[in-house]
Amino acid sequence: MGLRTRLLLAFAVLALVTTTITAGVLYWRARTAILQATQDAAATALTDRMKTLLPLSSLPPRSRQMEDLVEALTERGSAALVLFRGQQVAFGMHPDSVPDTLRTAVQSGRVVWQRVEWGDTPMLLVGTQLRLKAQPGLSVPSGLEVYLARNLSAERRSINELTWWAVAVGGVSLGLAAVLAWLAAAGVLRPVRELRQAARRLGEGDLSARVAVRGSDELAEVGRTFNSTARVLEHQVNELRRMEADARRFVADVSHELRTPLAAMTAVTDVLDEEAGRLPGDAGRAARLVSGETANLTQLVNDLIEVTRFDSGSAALALDDVDLAAVIRASLRSRGWVDEVEADLPEGITARVDPRRVDVIVANLVGNALRHGEPPVTVRLRADEAWVTVEVADNGPGLAEDVLPHVFDRFYKADTARTRSQGSGLGLAIAWENARLHRQGRRTGTLVADNRPEGGAVFTLTLPRSSDEPREGA
Repeated sequence: MGLRTRLLLAFAVLALVTTTITAGVLYWRARTAILQATQDAAATALTDRMKTLLPLSSLPPRSRQMEDLVEALTERGSAALVLFRGQQVAFGMHPDSVPDTLRTAVQSGRVVWQRVEWGDTPMLLVGTQLRLKAQPGLSVPSGLEVYLARNLSAERRSINELTWWAVAVGGVSLGLAAVLAWLAAAGVLRPVRELRQAARRLGEGDLSARVAVRGSDELAEVGRTFNSTARVLEHQVNELRRMEADARRFVADVSHELRTPLAAMTAVTDVLDEEAGRLPGDAGRAARLVSGETANLTQLVNDLIEVTRFDSGSAALALDDVDLAAVIRASLRSRGWVDEVEADLPEGITARVDPRRVDVIVANLVGNALRHGEPPVTVRLRADEAWVTVEVADNGPGLAEDVLPHVFDRFYKADTARTRSQGSGLGLAIAWENARLHRQGRRTGTLVADNRPEGGAVFTLTLPRSSDEPREGA
């Protein structure tokens, strides 16, 4: 659930609760006031009318007295009932319509009232007992019960109308609260939305992303903090990029400068290799050592030049439709590994790839397996409609768990004690970069390292079989 939705719901719930409580309290107070006023008016009217007839001078009352009393009480259309020891005079009501609790209270000498329902008609019953004059200034209950029934339909209509208005006002208030909540949420979320967009741009590499700061509230402070952080980050990233560019340029320049003297040294070492067998003792060993180290240095320089091409984005593919089995066999044959590797290379698997870079990948993977694994080393080629897969596996101890995440890092060596081991630590990194160069639309080549369940390391190269947009280059 988004922040806007939560804010709207919070405002709506608050408005609903507030409106409900306010409307409920007002409704209850108004209803109570209406009914109380009606009850008081009915009781007062009954009492006032009774005063014209009280106190009675004698008992039992004559029938004419009881009829006059009922007629006086019902002159405004109300129902009335007069009871005295089994005698009754009624107009519009029956003794059975008077609740027992009301009669009991009336017989105790009090003036009481109660709301009842006669069918669908709300009624107010008011009852009292006439007093009998005993002596001057003194009266006693006479046992003559008088009940007056008043119709409350008009009051019910007023209360229903009040209820309708309470609901209507509550609905309008809730709608107004929703509009205000939407406006408030829009005002609050606008800087949050701008901050999110700026953060996304910053995450995508746009270091110039900033947010507009308005006001001096907490969100404005967050915006200022973001802008300050972005400025510092932009400065630091630009500085790192400058330093990285300088380092790449330095490596490229040094590598290219070393190629000329290395070419001369290689020519000399070729002569030394031819004469090493005829040189005595230490001289022969020194000649072979110089020749080997020159070859290693030449390979390191070539690897560094290749890495600088990847970093600068100048590495390109020379794509061609080739038989991968033939490319892999040629790679193994040129390095003399045919007898050391078990190859499972079905014929007829073609793909649009750069054969030189596939050769580099296979040479690095097989060479790594031969140096650090144990025989047999196997190379398997498989394909489906979209991908080709090359697996290079060995039967050695495999790769340690802490090595797997770094196996394609530059200059990384699993055994730090092998400071003079063959290889520069760039071979697998170059193989990984060459795999990534092969793309088809959104599909990109991959190179993954893992351990086999039966033991040994396995490197899996996966390349798209074709490319819609071939790129030519050196």
